Amino acid sequence: MPRITQRLVPMTFFLFLVFGLSLSWFPASGLAQEEESVRLLEKSAQAFSTVAKKAGPAVVNVRVDKKAVPGPGETMDPFQDPLFKYFFGPSFKHPSLPQEPEKYETQAAGSGFLISEDGYILTNNHVIANADKITVRLEGAVELEGKVVGTDPQSDVALIKITDGRKFPYLPLGDSDKLEVGEWVIAIGSPFGLDRTVTVGVVSAKGRSRMGINEYENFIQTDAAINPGNSGGPLLNIYGEVIGINTAIFSRSGGYMGIGFAIPIDMAKMVKGQLMEKGKFTRSWLGVAIQDINDDLARLFKLSRKSGALVTEISKGSPAEKAGLRKGDVIINLNDRPVTDVTELRNMVAMSTPGTQVELTLVRDEKEEKITAVVEEQPADMTSLAGTSKDQQLFQNMGMALQDLTPDIAKQLGYQMNQGVLIASVAPGSAAALAGIQPGSLIEEVNRQSVQNLKQLQQVLEKAAGGQDVLLFIRSGTRSQYVVIGVK
Repeated sequence: MPRITQRLVPMTFFLFLVFGLSLSWFPASGLAQEEESVRLLEKSAQAFSTVAKKAGPAVVNVRVDKKAVPGPGETMDPFQDPLFKYFFGPSFKHPSLPQEPEKYETQAAGSGFLISEDGYILTNNHVIANADKITVRLEGAVELEGKVVGTDPQSDVALIKITDGRKFPYLPLGDSDKLEVGEWVIAIGSPFGLDRTVTVGVVSAKGRSRMGINEYENFIQTDAAINPGNSGGPLLNIYGEVIGINTAIFSRSGGYMGIGFAIPIDMAKMVKGQLMEKGKFTRSWLGVAIQDINDDLARLFKLSRKSGALVTEISKGSPAEKAGLRKGDVIINLNDRPVTDVTELRNMVAMSTPGTQVELTLVRDEKEEKITAVVEEQPADMTSLAGTSKDQQLFQNMGMALQDLTPDIAKQLGYQMNQGVLIASVAPGSAAALAGIQPGSLIEEVNRQSVQNLKQLQQVLEKAAGGQDVLLFIRSGTRSQYVVIGVK
């Protein structure tokens, strides 16, 4: 017993010591982790705050005054009110009021940001379009008159300038091409007129196109809150560099729903250079009509991957014809840069300087070839020369590529020849995709009239009144639906 007791006492003391130390160590370890997490959050908050403080003074509110003529049903003449006409007759006109429709002042507002100390400001074209007067409000409620330097409606980029002899704070322009999905971004602007509002989010996607917003699209998608009034403001990375111009939102309510779009700053920089030099942006063209590659086309053309742009038409006398391009060629690279789809090739060609030599890699008769072409300045009427009607452009802007049915494709998809027009592809995230339209579907009717091919579809649309919505009847297997395409 004495020996056993002597052995138990040291052992018991050791166990109590270990247990006691564990009680002290574990809470301390948990506390340390919690403190470290708080410090990380604090550092993130400080980073966002630092960017906002540095960038804020260079972000401006842009107010636009316009003179507008009253539209149908509108009048500034109280004596033309229907109730007044009921008593005095429809032809009554008060002698003291002008006989012509009066113009009245309207206002619009957006955002912008300074890009140089001498007062150059980037914003959206739709913010300052048709402006009679532009007022730029700086930090401290200082207001200066802005002058339009140049605009590019096709990309929705505009350059304006303010002057008053001082040096202005400005934002550095980053590299949007290096931006990765998932990176933190910060939006600053004047939503609903609330100056220098800061919101934070991430890059949700890159290369969004065929949204029907601009003619040339390559949007950065973000979940940073963007609302009316943010248009033209900067989208910044965590280093305070501008990587995009906030332009539009996808919304069913008119307000923020988690999806915003920004013009990549790399595109804006190219446009800005020409706007500053000559007040407009000149694009290039090849002179081809092209369509996306889907699974069936990739298989039938024996392509190694479902990417590239299939040439369907070549304009006479165009750079493409001079270079020897043929109908049925699949363009897969431009200057060794992969071409994923129609939109990417179109943007790459358009952004090339007229007169520039470009090298095209294409697949012809199952073999890769390289062809050199010299791009030229776009003609004024691109739609007719490129072999694309304005009506087909409507579908392209919606994110749909159309083609006639072939016997082989009709057999594979279970359709009959001349049953309708095939929707060959639907761009992810496009207006068509959001409407639930699937590639491989068939347009059987347009505005309640049957169409068997593209020619008939175009004839039906040409008869439709301009500016009206288009009603489509679309079949996908055993499922069918009516879809309305909104015409701006």
